[in-house]
Amino acid sequence: MSRLSLRYQLLFSYLFMLGTSLAVITVSLLVFLGTRPAPAQPTYQRLDGLMQGLNLPDLLIRVAPRQPRLTDTINEITTDLDEFARIGNVRVLWIASRGDGSQFVIYDSQETYASQDVITTNTDAFFVGRTGLQRFQVVMTPGKIYGSFNDPDGTEWLFGGISHEFIVRQNIIMTTLLLAEQRPTITLQETLRDFSNDLLPPLLQAGIVGFIVAVLLAYLMSRGLARPLQSLAHGAQAVAKGDYEHRVKEAGPQEIRAVAGAFNHMSAEVRTAQQSQRDFLANVSHDLKTPLTSIQGYSQAIIDGAAKNAGDAAQIIYDEAARLNRMVTQLTDLARLEAGRLSMQTSALDVGEIATAIGQRLAVVARKKQVNLRLKAAPMPHIAGDGDRLAQVLTNLLSNAIKFTPPGGEVLLKTQVSNGGVEISVQDSGIGIPAEDLPRIFERFYQVDKTRGPQRGTGLGLAITREIVEAHGGTIQVYSAGENQGTTFTIWLPSPQLSTIISRGKGR
Repeated sequence: MSRLSLRYQLLFSYLFMLGTSLAVITVSLLVFLGTRPAPAQPTYQRLDGLMQGLNLPDLLIRVAPRQPRLTDTINEITTDLDEFARIGNVRVLWIASRGDGSQFVIYDSQETYASQDVITTNTDAFFVGRTGLQRFQVVMTPGKIYGSFNDPDGTEWLFGGISHEFIVRQNIIMTTLLLAEQRPTITLQETLRDFSNDLLPPLLQAGIVGFIVAVLLAYLMSRGLARPLQSLAHGAQAVAKGDYEHRVKEAGPQEIRAVAGAFNHMSAEVRTAQQSQRDFLANVSHDLKTPLTSIQGYSQAIIDGAAKNAGDAAQIIYDEAARLNRMVTQLTDLARLEAGRLSMQTSALDVGEIATAIGQRLAVVARKKQVNLRLKAAPMPHIAGDGDRLAQVLTNLLSNAIKFTPPGGEVLLKTQVSNGGVEISVQDSGIGIPAEDLPRIFERFYQVDKTRGPQRGTGLGLAITREIVEAHGGTIQVYSAGENQGTTFTIWLPSPQLSTIISRGKGR
């Protein structure tokens, strides 16, 4: 089924649910109809025929006030009732009513009830020739009565009988002769026979309507799901072909919209990564080509004797080789940092002391360029870090700030406590960074000023700086209002000492 289209999968799912529902409904109806008691009317009709054949009214009339010996008459009647029960293959009961309305048994052909046992009957209906439908206790002439009673074990019996009143010693006695059969239940076969014609048409109609609805739902839902998915498929093919600008419409159910949003974000990230890779290759090629060209050119000049000053040419070759060596070293460090394989010697450090030392070391460079370098590096809570690597970070940021600040400008190095850690900021009033360059400032080999020729750096310093800061569990951010508006780099590093103090404060 997984090879089928979404539309057919939905259709078959709906049809399966429809068929299952109809089958459950049908089976439930058949079980309900098959286990319920059978209607009483057919049993009443059979018992009525037996009553006519056994002539029960004559038996009752024989028990009359004029009989001198009532007991002998009752014994005679019960003998006849035994014969009737055997011939009619039914249960025969003879019951009577007391003055308080309770009923007791005179005779039971099955002997479930003994003589004088109390019995309770439920009357469905009875008929009296001239008086019509009346209550059991006030029937004054012979009439037919129908109903049910339960044995002590719970077995239900349906009965048809004749009731009659007579007077014994000035007492009115109501007697009733009952012919009873156990209430039958309907079998599954009988249920199918009796109700198949009634059940089949509505089930077929429900199946047809359900099939039409299932087709419509499958079409509508597959249309709503398939279009966004097809758009995603086309988008994936476009990205695979190199169209990183391709975006898909975020439509459809929430889950598909989330997938479309993730796809668009992925496309943007792939585009950024591809652009970074192209820039990386271009920058590496350029940064390697420039010093190699210089080395090759001055070496050839020395070999050919064309160099006016062999010492100056050799110095240029030496400087360019040193630049290449720094580039290789930085690339190696960056690769190790990104892979998490660069070893760091962690100890408790005061970044205020490190910042002060770096500031004093670069103060000479700042004075030489006529840049005012200010330090606000008070002692800070200790952090866990590598002092050499953090010194490398501050040296890089402070050197760049001095380098890109014109004479008469100002650079500020400041440390402070912030958000459970320590914060280091390097702020300058220099040339600033254009807004379009800010998102890429930490990329490898990316340089804002690409026109400084051989004097420009390797473009790896900020990338290494970010990796070192993140390796310490910190963050680094950059802000610039634009060109000639200055730049601010802000580093935040967690402090275990401050975290412990905050945790204890919350515990109190």
